Amino acid sequence: MDIKKTILSICGLIVSTCAFAQYYIECEDTCNHIHGIDISHYQGTVFWEAVEDVSGNKIHYVYLKATEGGDNIDKRYLENINLAKHAGLKVGSYHFYRPRVDQKTQLQNFRAQCRPQDQDLVPMIDVEVTGGLSATALCDSLHKFLKLVEQEYKQKPLVYTGQNFYNKYLLGELDEYKLMVAKYSEPEPVLADERDIFAWQYTGKGHLRGVNGYVDKSMLLGRHTMREIRFVHR
Repeated sequence: MDIKKTILSICGLIVSTCAFAQYYIECEDTCNHIHGIDISHYQGTVFWEAVEDVSGNKIHYVYLKATEGGDNIDKRYLENINLAKHAGLKVGSYHFYRPRVDQKTQLQNFRAQCRPQDQDLVPMIDVEVTGGLSATALCDSLHKFLKLVEQEYKQKPLVYTGQNFYNKYLLGELDEYKLMVAKYSEPEPVLADERDIFAWQYTGKGHLRGVNGYVDKSMLLGRHTMREIRFVHR
């Protein structure tokens, strides 16, 4: 009898484990925040119709990696932006900034991919490496690039960075820009200069139907709304 109970218990555990593997309870399933994701070639082929169909209003925005540095182009960017827009999702593009690469060269690389007519959201600049520069030199380099992006697109970009990286290198330097801040643990991030945070990237290991493997997820904080990052077509 004990053996039979043990076998039944093991079977029950296997069934429940399999069920959990097929469906993950994520933050957006349990709260009313405005959630979004960012995607690059690391996620491989994304089934955007499944993302839109299952997520409904739970995933409000998508940022796609377009470029990095002066000559790197994300190999799935064109496919991703076309299919994500076709699926009805609000889409923006981001550039991974390399501080030692000429700013005009980086802008040309980004601009060749991130076409204004394709954008629903303002550009986002990913800042998470120093390139061996001091904090002062990094900020000088970054400011030049952000100004070029603003001049090109006629609107200020969103800046993405990590909580620790910001506190160490960018403190007090980005007051003109909205920030998306990465911190993969509770509580929500707080910056040393008490800057307002537009969005919090709260996990790099999220799950979403239509996306193989992990996906970065974020949500707007406070009273911030999607309207604030809407791409204005002039």
